[in-house]
Amino acid sequence: MSYIKFDKSKLINLEYSLNKELLRTNRAGSYASTTIVGCNTRKYHGLLVALQPQIDRGHHVLLSTLDVTVIQRNAEFNLAIHSYGDNSYEPRGHKYIRDFESEPIPKLTYRVGGVIMTKERVYVLSEDRFMIRFEILEAHSATTLRFKPMLAFRSVHSLSKQNDYADTSYTEIKNGIKVRMYEPYSDLYLQFSRKSKYAHNPDWNYNIEYPKERTRGYEYHEDLYMPGIFELSVKKGDVIIFSAGLNEIEPKKLRGAFAKETVDRVPRDTFIHCLENAAKQFLVEREGNTELIAGYHWFHICGRTAFVSLPGLLLTQNDTGHFLSIVDTMISKMQGPFFPITDDGSMLHYSSVDASLWFFLALQRYIEFTGDDKLIWDKYGKVMKKILEEYKKGTSYNISMQDDGLLYAGGENDVLTWMNTVIEGKPVVNRNGLAVEINGLWYNAIKFYIELNERYGKGRTSEWRQITKEIEKSFVETFWDSENELMADCVRGDYRDFSVRPNQVILTALPYSPVNDDIKYRILQIAEGELLTPRGLRTLSPNNPVYKGVYKGDIIQRDLAYHNGSAFPWLLGFFVEGYLKLHRKSGVSFAKKLLNGFESEMTEHGIGTISELYYGDPPYRGKGAISQAWSVSELLRMNYLINKVENQSDPKR
Repeated sequence: MSYIKFDKSKLINLEYSLNKELLRTNRAGSYASTTIVGCNTRKYHGLLVALQPQIDRGHHVLLSTLDVTVIQRNAEFNLAIHSYGDNSYEPRGHKYIRDFESEPIPKLTYRVGGVIMTKERVYVLSEDRFMIRFEILEAHSATTLRFKPMLAFRSVHSLSKQNDYADTSYTEIKNGIKVRMYEPYSDLYLQFSRKSKYAHNPDWNYNIEYPKERTRGYEYHEDLYMPGIFELSVKKGDVIIFSAGLNEIEPKKLRGAFAKETVDRVPRDTFIHCLENAAKQFLVEREGNTELIAGYHWFHICGRTAFVSLPGLLLTQNDTGHFLSIVDTMISKMQGPFFPITDDGSMLHYSSVDASLWFFLALQRYIEFTGDDKLIWDKYGKVMKKILEEYKKGTSYNISMQDDGLLYAGGENDVLTWMNTVIEGKPVVNRNGLAVEINGLWYNAIKFYIELNERYGKGRTSEWRQITKEIEKSFVETFWDSENELMADCVRGDYRDFSVRPNQVILTALPYSPVNDDIKYRILQIAEGELLTPRGLRTLSPNNPVYKGVYKGDIIQRDLAYHNGSAFPWLLGFFVEGYLKLHRKSGVSFAKKLLNGFESEMTEHGIGTISELYYGDPPYRGKGAISQAWSVSELLRMNYLINKVENQSDPKR
């Protein structure tokens, strides 16, 4: 019995099923994603979506979908479903679905006439290969399966259109064909475990619509290329494996390869196991490097997200090897004191003040889990020193330490913190100057460096110690309004922005914080009263006139809401950590309620994972990326923190 269940009677209800999306990834950087009924609703959906490093660093849709038709007694039953706009779906193959199971791998059961057939899908862990297993459970008369592969060969950010440049030739290979629509793409190998009849008949399927792109304000029509048709005769008990890969495989090995990929997976039989399974989706191992994808479908590597996410995704599962490998990969991509913050596919961008500071916190988490502070100092002590020294003396993006020890960052139109949306070149939320969490992270980084340096290093720390004393004094004077008991989110000169935002909550969770417990208590009290939702912390209090609690519409409407009211799950990790530090065991039940409240999300939006953000208003609907690294990470870390507090004795006060 699967833990993830759906109402069988509603599977054919498209309003129910099209909002539920599947995601499968592998360590090679490929993914497959569609809705639970197989209707692609985004340009990011596809069965073989692979990296093409010879083109750029982004994902590309090669095989968009595979239409399957069951033919029996001269009657054809097409199991596919495509949207053509105006609520028009053809063919309506979803009406033949009788069941959906999620474990151990996604499995759909179809019933058409006298045929009952299951369809299961897996990704090969270490190579660019997607496989589908068809099993004929019942077939009362002669039956034929017809397969039409639909190809795109384009970036996930663009759409395919019929053109005269596509290469419509093919090469016959064992039990299949090899095709390549354009140079310099990789060849695509389409094969079956049994020999099939192939009829080459190049054609295009025009004007397929992606409703999600339409609502997001992007182009939403696509033409998909169909090279030809495969047909196989089947009978009851037959098993057919279809493979789409970037290299050829011996067909007789497909059954064994499929079976191998169904074992050694984290079973999604509990809420926490679902999160642990989702955590593995973000790892990519290629060409000797290990990277962390920030989210699916459109995120790439991001230093900020990586360092926030690594402890929850990896250390909670005792995976120290991948933790260190990803840190090493990020260091290899540094530019001065900066880690890459975005990747547009062609180049890395470094416009961030906080990624380098989150790096320190990630290392502190590693020591917390392993106790191996000597290893961290030996491997990363020089990198820590470099970041602190360059920030102190002043570097790019107008980043420099003031005389009072606080860290100033940003010019007029810079966006250097995680609240980085821009409309027409202007920040939606202007946090340039002294940002509250940046200075908390800055103080924490210095204290951590002093701690390791005095234990294992030979450098002098007296100057840094003096700086921390100055920060302890100036931080409260600069950010804290003692009369109204409010913390400023950002300070620029005489201007102090007291908008209630969640950034101050991070101060309550830091190993070294520039504020005392009384201030932490007040921060959490305000956050609980104005920012806390069942799906995360709002990015702005509803009491603020610019608050927007619903994230929808075109890109401008969504950008206005992104950091002005949308709720983010990752912030809950810091809220709960700060809360448990103050309340200890008496705070466990509250923390558990917050964590377990996400269990219902296992069957919504991204199945078995956690979305990027949620509405700030009820019904707190999941939006943005269907699976976000730091969303999953911080829920796993919340679970770790809860268990840790439950299993320890409260120290005497």
